[in-house]
Amino acid sequence: MATPAEWIAGARPRTLPAATAPVLIGSGAAALVDAFSAGRALLALGVALALQVGVNYANDYSDGVRGTDLDRVGPLRLTASGLARPSHVRQAAFAAFAVAGVLGLALTWITGQWWLIAVGAAAILAAWYYTGGRKPYGYAGLGEAGVFVFFGLVATLGTTFTQAGRVTGPSVLGAVGVGLVACALLMINNVRDIPTDVVAGKRTLAVRLGDDRARKAYVAMIWLPLLLGALCAIWTPWALVVLLLGLPAVLLSLPVVAGARGPLLVPVLGGTGMYELAYGLLLAVGLALGA
Repeated sequence: MATPAEWIAGARPRTLPAATAPVLIGSGAAALVDAFSAGRALLALGVALALQVGVNYANDYSDGVRGTDLDRVGPLRLTASGLARPSHVRQAAFAAFAVAGVLGLALTWITGQWWLIAVGAAAILAAWYYTGGRKPYGYAGLGEAGVFVFFGLVATLGTTFTQAGRVTGPSVLGAVGVGLVACALLMINNVRDIPTDVVAGKRTLAVRLGDDRARKAYVAMIWLPLLLGALCAIWTPWALVVLLLGLPAVLLSLPVVAGARGPLLVPVLGGTGMYELAYGLLLAVGLALGA
């Protein structure tokens, strides 16, 4: 039976920046138009974090029962390792989705925008069917598309909309930028797993592109957001603070371009998560200072 520490590890806390960064940017964009609401921002953050934990447990369960996690480098897998029963991991995923749903309903009630319920339901379904169901879209190379939409566009623009009542130019640029970094996080994870995913029949985008092109895609996903963030200087010059991430971008890109493999990519994965969090924090602060 898994210990509490192992359940926490199974939730993959290093991926939580992917949920936090878009909420920070969306809130910064709301602050730029004098519409920031701490309460609504916290609710949006709770929804995003619960969804991220839910999708992590859901992936652990689905990949585990399919046998695609039996020989894999990276974070602890509860199902594949046998530390937890598959049904318990599935229940943990559903519990996290339930938390996201309750917080999402609260945010919807406060804003009065009831159509957001449909958006939340779509996010939960996307989280489950990434690796769940008979034909998971993550196995068909569409994982990055799902991450870009829900942990980029929806999370960022939804956060801004629930505070400001509208979507703004900086929120759109920030949403695309943070969505690309979230895709980079998934891409480098899948580059590391190309050998085992090929054997398991998991046709991720990294598998479809091949090792070399997947690495180039990762580098592009790291650098383009800096340009998008800098473009927010049209509204406030403080947005240029994101360019401080130029050196971290170089440090992340070098081992990937040099061909690091297996365990050597694990630090890049962790670094990419921190890069996303820093991107979200710096752009959010830059936008807020322009208010």
